[in-house]
Formats: sequence, structure tokens, C-alpha cells
Amino acid sequence: MVNYSKHIIPESATIRDALNRLNKLGTDLTLFIVDGNGKMTGTLTDGDIRRVLVKKTEIDAPITPVVFRNFRYLRQGQFSTVQMTEIRKKGIYLVPVLAKDGRIARIINLHHQRSLLPIEAVIMAGGDGRRLRPLTEKVPKPLLKVGDKPILEHVIDRLVLYGIENITITVNYLGSLIEDYFGDGSHKSVSIKYIRETEPLGTAGSLALIKKFSGQPILLLNSDLLTTIDYEDFYGEFEKTGVDLLVATLPYTVNLPYAVMEADHEKVTGFKEKPTFIYQANAGIYLMKPEVAGIIPRNGFFNATDLMDALLKKGKKINYYPLYCYWLDIGNHQDFNKAQEDIKHIKQ
Repeated sequence: MVNYSKHIIPESATIRDALNRLNKLGTDLTLFIVDGNGKMTGTLTDGDIRRVLVKKTEIDAPITPVVFRNFRYLRQGQFSTVQMTEIRKKGIYLVPVLAKDGRIARIINLHHQRSLLPIEAVIMAGGDGRRLRPLTEKVPKPLLKVGDKPILEHVIDRLVLYGIENITITVNYLGSLIEDYFGDGSHKSVSIKYIRETEPLGTAGSLALIKKFSGQPILLLNSDLLTTIDYEDFYGEFEKTGVDLLVATLPYTVNLPYAVMEADHEKVTGFKEKPTFIYQANAGIYLMKPEVAGIIPRNGFFNATDLMDALLKKGKKINYYPLYCYWLDIGNHQDFNKAQEDIKHIKQ
């Protein structure tokens, strides 16, 4: 876990104290000011100090008059992607996240991550990777390396990039190797928990084994996906539409080389010359309201498509989010070999 305590300084500090602290930082020259109760009251930058020193302010004067009070912050668990976008447009890279009492819960550095999304992720990693044998005889598919790290690590690192901190991995085949590799996630500044399947439960069934969710939206995805999806934009669409489930899709274009006849039961009504049809293929990434998980039956095989069918029967809202980024489902040797070449050119 990155320690940002060096950016925090009390209101009782002097300008000299602040300068000494800024000199030690080297980069990201912003200080966060807190009162005696630990509540954040403002920010202070090297530019703020330079402006007052030019006015011949004493270097041992208190920082209180210099502190910038109209600072930008995020409220823990209550911010939107719109706020995050506004902060980036302002050129602010160190952003405090405040708890309800005004204390600093954490500080995010937008030089190192792109967002801080209030969602929890569930990664399905229980498959036996049969189509990739003999590679998966002793190593589970999620631990097969693409480039310099396992497929699943690419998946997790992208979640970390968007500030997704709570991750559950469902495991079955050689699952202990996955648990040993990632541990509790602390080395990546996230929390990783595991659900152990005793039998195959499909692409959504193991959600029913999770006893308690945080109450945040749930991101469900497969462990064998190599993708550059923008999770902040994905979450923003989920926020905006208010749907119960948003599924990422791959636009699939079919060009017919012939004219297509349109007809009703009695006669021809028209023609379309070499029409193009666009279909939305399931990309294996879903974002859902937490209560949706309660629909999934316990201890039974249940795919994400079964979940969508159940939601539609209940009159719930489902929408799709077309991906126009890199996406590859590593299901067989051909895909695996393609991934080895593609990863050399993918920019995260």
C-alpha cells in the first residue's frame, strides 16, 4: 500500500515546516492540511508558498493564511465519474478521498491510476482450461503467462488501474496455485478473497456462494480476457442508464454479398442491396446492481446468460455496452499464441 502520510501536515505548521516537507517530496508537490481532529481543511502547494514569500511573509509564519480552502475532494463511496472527469480536466493529480467525518480515508494519485471506482469485482477462474492442454495439465489457465505475467494478473492489474480495491476470485481446478500466487492482494494494494467451487457452476453460479457483498455494484468477468476496456466509461454508462445489468459486447458485422428480398406472407415488399447487419456478441464482462446476485440459485450450474434470461422474465432492465477497444478471449492455443504477439503492442 502506497503511504501518502508524508503529504499530510497539521494546521499548526509553519511555512518553514511546509517547505521542508515539500523538499522531501520531490514530486507531486501538494500538501493536505488537517486540523487537530484529523479533519481536512485545505491544501498547500509550492506555488502557494512562493506567492506569499514574494510578498516578504516571514518564513516562520503560520501556514493558516496561505491554505487553499476551496479544494477538490471525493467523498468516500459517494462520488461519480463526472466528478473524476472534472478533477482531471483541472489538472489535479493528487486527490483526497474523505470519510463522512471529513478525515482523509486515502489519497489517490492520478499519475499512477486512472480512477477510483466504487464497485467490487468477481473474477471467474474455476475452469480447467481443457482446450489449452497440455499447457494446463499442471498450471491453471489463469496462471499461464502472456508476456511477462499470468493472464489473470493482466486482468487484476487493469482493475487496480481503475481503483477497484475489493476483488473476489472463484477457483476450482488447481485453485490453490492461484491463491498462492496472488495471496490476499496486499502487494497490489487491493483486497483479494477466494470462493472455492467444489463443482463447475458456470459463468455466474459461484456468485451465489458469496455470503456478503459490500452493497456496491458488482463487476463480473472471466479470468481469461485480455482487454483494454475503459472501466470508468463502462461504469459511467451503468450510472447514467440506471439499468439492473450492463453487459459489454463486441459489435460483429456481417456483410451479405447478395441482395436480400423483403417479403410478407403474400408478396415481395422490397429489396436491400448487399445489406450489412451488426450483431452484439457477449464479451464476458458484466456490471450489475448488488441485488441481482440474489436471483442466482445456490449450488447449481448457472451461466451469465441464464442470469440475463431470469432478469428479463422479471421485467428488469438490461443494456449493452459495445467495446471498441482491444479484446481477446484466450480459449485455445491459437488465441494464446495471438495474445503473446498482441501483448507486445498493447498500451494499458
